[in-house]
Amino acid sequence: MAIRKTVLVIDDEPDTVTYFTSLLEDNGYDTIAAENGEQGLIRMDASMPDLITLDVNMPSMSGFLFYKSVRDDEKFRDIPIIFITGVSHDFESYISTSREVPEPEGYLTKPIDPQKLLSLIESLIGATG
Repeated sequence: MAIRKTVLVIDDEPDTVTYFTSLLEDNGYDTIAAENGEQGLIRMDASMPDLITLDVNMPSMSGFLFYKSVRDDEKFRDIPIIFITGVSHDFESYISTSREVPEPEGYLTKPIDPQKLLSLIESLIGATG
């Protein structure tokens, strides 16, 4: 039996969190949810996820600040991160040209195509279940 993989879903919109966690759990992944970057860091420390989906615009700690702090931390820096955002494509070009942090493993804009998300996750951490 394969080991189930865990995805940390970080988004400040409760409906988005519910949608992503349901989609992932229906496809064999375990999920952990956080409503902002600070809560995400606490959840990561408590149970190491295999992958993170990350919203950009959130209160308390933006997705970008969360991303930078994860990439600066040896314990977490190798966890794949997929940005999922309603922000325009300008963000994608900004993050890919930023010299401060390495480029994320994935980037999807809302509304997301569920098959694209699942395919990207499987390509990064493998199938689960």
